[in-house]
Amino acid sequence: MSAEHRYVQPQNAQEAMELIQKLFNQYRHAPLTPELMAYHNNLIARLEGDIRQAAAAEGSQERLKDLDSMTSLMKDWTSIRLSGRPFAGKMRHFKFVSDQHQHFKRRVHKIKGTSDHRATRH
Repeated sequence: MSAEHRYVQPQNAQEAMELIQKLFNQYRHAPLTPELMAYHNNLIARLEGDIRQAAAAEGSQERLKDLDSMTSLMKDWTSIRLSGRPFAGKMRHFKFVSDQHQHFKRRVHKIKGTSDHRATRH
């Protein structure tokens, strides 16, 4: 097996950004180590380098905007984690999404009769 087929090769800037987003969400709560910081800084450099060039070549302004928000979020993660605070969120659609959203569970309870008349028990 050759080296060029060993790793995932993104075909365009969108795929590369989705891959980096997935990787970032996997390690966002991991303990800080020098290896993690080097890896994280390498991802930021890739975003600002060849991925930005590919996005500019595609000519999509929306993709460049997403790339900017993604890069700034990853830089913010660095400063938050280095100050000792937890990172309370994740990246979704290349933007920050807070973990502190309210989630209501809803169970539908059928009362005798047709299914048109349903009550909600929270």
